Amino acid sequence: MERVAVVTGASSGIGKEAAKALAAQGWRVIAIGRDPGRTAAAEAELRAAATGPAPTMIRADLALMAEAARAAAEIAGLTDRIDVLVNNAGGMAKEKVVTAEGFEANFAGNHLGPFLLTNRLTPLLRRAAASAPKGGVRIINTSSDASEMIPGLDFDDLQAFDNARPGLTYCRGKLANVLHARGLARRLADAGVVVHAVHPGTIASNFASHADAQAQAHMATLNAMSSQEGAVALVWLATSDEAGETTGGYFHQRTPHAPNPVALDDAYVERLWEASETLVAQAGV
Repeated sequence: MERVAVVTGASSGIGKEAAKALAAQGWRVIAIGRDPGRTAAAEAELRAAATGPAPTMIRADLALMAEAARAAAEIAGLTDRIDVLVNNAGGMAKEKVVTAEGFEANFAGNHLGPFLLTNRLTPLLRRAAASAPKGGVRIINTSSDASEMIPGLDFDDLQAFDNARPGLTYCRGKLANVLHARGLARRLADAGVVVHAVHPGTIASNFASHADAQAQAHMATLNAMSSQEGAVALVWLATSDEAGETTGGYFHQRTPHAPNPVALDDAYVERLWEASETLVAQAGV
């Protein structure tokens, strides 16, 4: 049976390398990228790497709920099942930007768009899980150790409109990725869908190219791995037997890692889920 993987943030960095690796293993890959030039170039690389069905590239900016919804509809028009969803899209910003839909762009791109996309694709994941081996269908959220650097979320100012610091907004988005994975794991346990979040490590890519000067200077001091090396964790979580034995985990590369303590509080996880649903509904999509 054809295995289908959806990979977001696949126009560059570890997302592109993970998509290439899955395509090389014979998976049917449906990839999402934002930048037109990088997306076109990545599609050519994915097709060159593929040993099975030709990969498909969809261009969408997941900071916009309308585009996340459109991407989900396009995917549903291409396949009736998804075996793996890699929510890898995200990035850092140098300043507060408000989208046309009224959301803070960095928080929206790192969390709200992927939250909406995943909700829309859940029926296809459930359908695949109904006929797949136990633990064979998975969702992987790419987070960061930034999720561990704050005490929690400010639910009165979730998008940091009142406390507009790009680094803080990024940390909140990455913590939201972990909380989202925990909420998904509980909701999809009955279907046998495995969900994990991962801090892949510092990657030498264009990831921080839109960040402020201070963040870029800090990133330059860190020991970074290549995108190919960083993608190993995503592919391992998506495909290995070991990673399919548990759900709701937080990994550093391929090793289980203690998350921010608030991620272990089910009530806290549910509070973010409800807040995210409320925000996404405001986009009217």
